[in-house]
Amino acid sequence: MKTLKIIKQNGSCCTTAKDIEVQETVNNSDKNLPIVIIGAGPIGLAAAAHLVEQKQAFILLEAGREIAHNIRSWGHVTLFSPWRYNINKAAKALLDASGWIEPNLETLPTGNELIDLYLKPLSELVQIKPNIQLNSKVVGISRQFNDKMKTKNRVEQSFNIYFEQENDIRIMEARAVIDATGTWGNPNPANSTGVWLKNELALADHIEYGIPDINSNTKRYANKKIAVIGGGHSAINTLLSLAELQKENPLTKLVWIMRKRSVEEAYGGEEKDALAARGALGVSIRELVDTGKIEVITPFYISQLKKDENIKIVGTLNGEPKVLTGFEELIVNAGNRPDFTMISELRLAIDATIESMQALAPLIDPNEHSCGTVRAHGEEILRQPEKDFYIVGAKSYGRAPTFLMATGYEQVRSITAYLSGDNEASKRVELELPETGVCGMNLANQSNSCC
Repeated sequence: MKTLKIIKQNGSCCTTAKDIEVQETVNNSDKNLPIVIIGAGPIGLAAAAHLVEQKQAFILLEAGREIAHNIRSWGHVTLFSPWRYNINKAAKALLDASGWIEPNLETLPTGNELIDLYLKPLSELVQIKPNIQLNSKVVGISRQFNDKMKTKNRVEQSFNIYFEQENDIRIMEARAVIDATGTWGNPNPANSTGVWLKNELALADHIEYGIPDINSNTKRYANKKIAVIGGGHSAINTLLSLAELQKENPLTKLVWIMRKRSVEEAYGGEEKDALAARGALGVSIRELVDTGKIEVITPFYISQLKKDENIKIVGTLNGEPKVLTGFEELIVNAGNRPDFTMISELRLAIDATIESMQALAPLIDPNEHSCGTVRAHGEEILRQPEKDFYIVGAKSYGRAPTFLMATGYEQVRSITAYLSGDNEASKRVELELPETGVCGMNLANQSNSCC
């Protein structure tokens, strides 16, 4: 590292090359700097557990007021996969040593149970809790003294993490960074082209994105005309909750809008699905459609939303212009996308189509793969041009909906092994996934997450 000492001559306000004295200083080794993990969800906490296992110093930054803050927003939703696929091995070893009571591995947790019965106890462990900083929103990452353009000595510089905490901006140095921030909270719009328009933004008071807790907000939806937009499992979950509301409030009208060629494509494997809970969704939603409790409009491509007395949805149905009218509330389940704003000063290899890690894209392309056909992958696939910076978890998959939690656990196991100097362990594959079989059906139209 070099520092510059400016010496003014002849009272001039300007300097020349002769005015600049270069003082050599010793470049401080970054061996004692921590590895910084961003995002205290399942994948970020798994990375922490592996770093404890590897005896590596780390700091875990979480933007929310509690760990797994984003999961709490869909805490009422039940996962498809049983507990046995949702618990990281390194985390389990630490928890078992603390006297933790393991949940029944064959049952299906809700998001709230995932936090309260597993992630929260993990975060409270003495090896992990002191290293977590909540209410710490990362707003930027760079190399110390360098923006993206500077190459000389770049890899020798530590990372600077800029984060908001207690109404101030703080800066933390790190020798490596693991971005486990995910994609939740950065939804795709209702617009079929993926473009955000001001008309949709202006309707924010009448649109929810994701899977809202209908039971906690019945007044918003009871006896209204509601459009659910999206053809995946999130949309089905939303519709099933609204159908329960409809039983007590029969004037509630439900319209399901999607782009699939036919509604049957949304049902999936039903009884044949190897993940029984996911298959049950298809069975239940088919019954509601067949009995007329849910109106289906497909294939419908939305071009924009408009507001007059109610909400109008403008688009095309079977290639013909069509305007759907009379909606009072919209729920958009069109998936999520990664946000790269905070890492824009790092050198990244991002796939132009999927917005996943570039080397990962051919393995996860949803046009060719389902969650049941994605191969396990680790550090080498996730390696970035920016040395020792990694994007993991759902964010590493970009817009692809095929991410599984267990896959994220394998990612951070491999990466933390590499950062700890265990190259052999980083190259091993230590992942066994359930045979999901029919998860591969209708790949070109799959728009929901597999996890």
